[in-house]
Amino acid sequence: MKLNRRQSIKTICAVLAGTAIPHMANAQAEWPTKQIRLIVPVAPGGSADMLARTLGERLGKAFGQTVIVDNISGGGGTIATQTTARAAGDGHTLMLSYSATHGTNPAVRKLPYDAVNDFTPVAMIGGTPNVLVVNNSVDATNLKQFIAYLKANPAKYSYGSAGQGTLTHLAMEQFKETTRTFMVHVPYRGGSPMMTDLLGGQTQAAFPSLSTALQHIRSGRIRALAVTSLQRHPALPNVPTLEELGLKGFGGVQWYGIHGPANMPRQTVKRLNDEINKQINSSELREKLSGDAINVMPMMPEQFGEYVKNDMTQWAHLVKTRKLEVD
Repeated sequence: MKLNRRQSIKTICAVLAGTAIPHMANAQAEWPTKQIRLIVPVAPGGSADMLARTLGERLGKAFGQTVIVDNISGGGGTIATQTTARAAGDGHTLMLSYSATHGTNPAVRKLPYDAVNDFTPVAMIGGTPNVLVVNNSVDATNLKQFIAYLKANPAKYSYGSAGQGTLTHLAMEQFKETTRTFMVHVPYRGGSPMMTDLLGGQTQAAFPSLSTALQHIRSGRIRALAVTSLQRHPALPNVPTLEELGLKGFGGVQWYGIHGPANMPRQTVKRLNDEINKQINSSELREKLSGDAINVMPMMPEQFGEYVKNDMTQWAHLVKTRKLEVD
């Protein structure tokens, strides 16, 4: 029996649809088709850079493609984050996001990107508390002495941060507001140069992540006075928390995750999330990160996206209620 025109069109469409679906699936399954660029929004040498290179090497082996770590510092992570937002959302450009790029920065300033709508949340890696540290030239061995030292010497001392609007900046501004003390703010392009000048005595204090400061604390080159976690950290069991010393509201966590540009394919995001969670849950990597005071925090992409939104809300509320200003 001959097919009429309408039946012929339906038959052709059905055949085309049947061949297109496997083709699309194969295209997603073939990802990655070229090297992956992992943008890191800080200068080389710090804990974030170490984390990106460690994870990038493992992802490269898992996916059979080279992962190129591209350090783009400046603007508290703004330049790197904007670069990521403008990239193609095909899964070949990713970034190591952290609490500055998708937490504190969006809460305190106008940015050339939307931290939620311009990105695809891929995976959470982990987090570490911040630690209040001072140069050994500072005549204070505990928090009470340090506060008294600052009040007796107003405007004489300075502190470094990893950049305007970063957690290292806001945590210290919160500390100054709470203790009614003053220090001059010296922003740097990342945690590594911040620590270099602290160690050299160009600045007297800082609020780095514990992962950034831990090796220098252990070597005795700087002195730890308190941590921001609600409980003492296993890496520094003798260092009290700000909470137990009577300073409330210091529960900020320096978190690290992976974001990509907006509209990444779901299958690519899933493959990345599955592999990242697999890697950070491995005993080898978990132990390595623990040695740098980073606790792994595996999440599904949707969970990570909600975490980021809540973090931004928290810091926006802090800035408003404490009337903190970013220079």
